[in-house]
Amino acid sequence: MKAKTEAKRVAILKAASEVFREVGFERASMSDIRARLGGSKATLYNYFPSKEKLFFEVMHEAKTQELEEAAGGLHPEADDLKRELLRFGQKFLTVLYSREAIAVRHLAIAESRRSESGKLSFERAVLPLEKQVAEFFKKVMKRGQLRTADAKIAAIHFLSLLESELMQRALLGVLGSVKPEAISGAVRRAVEAFMSGYQRR
Repeated sequence: MKAKTEAKRVAILKAASEVFREVGFERASMSDIRARLGGSKATLYNYFPSKEKLFFEVMHEAKTQELEEAAGGLHPEADDLKRELLRFGQKFLTVLYSREAIAVRHLAIAESRRSESGKLSFERAVLPLEKQVAEFFKKVMKRGQLRTADAKIAAIHFLSLLESELMQRALLGVLGSVKPEAISGAVRRAVEAFMSGYQRR
């Protein structure tokens, strides 16, 4: 029964993803998604009580996977650590500051007072990413490319530096979209600041 329930959930997410991609969030309706999926509207609402919650889940899963892939592409044996960090930072911010990802974060914050969405987002997206980056830094420190330090704290510092120029402006609606050149500049300055603090003297 559990496998069947999960299969239905996956089918709903797939149908919703197709509808959101074709017509956008504003024009999409739960009726459109139900029509694409088949079955009753009651079943759909039993899994996801609103279009907002369904959109959050669709986009959250997609962006979380992209972020995990970006972190998984970090190579601790690379000779040029700075280049490796720049490459990761570019992928990381490009995913995190797409219009869809910003919308998901807005929803997570808005819903966090009424539900577990904020906490779930942190546990399912932020913590695993921090762990992946910390494992990378642990290996890099062992190779002597960075000074010995707490790898988990180093990961938090690095990820925070990457977002430092953009986060408040994006979440408060000052930035509707983030241009590629803004991302490149933010990444370059973040990596320089991180290396200044963590490089081996």
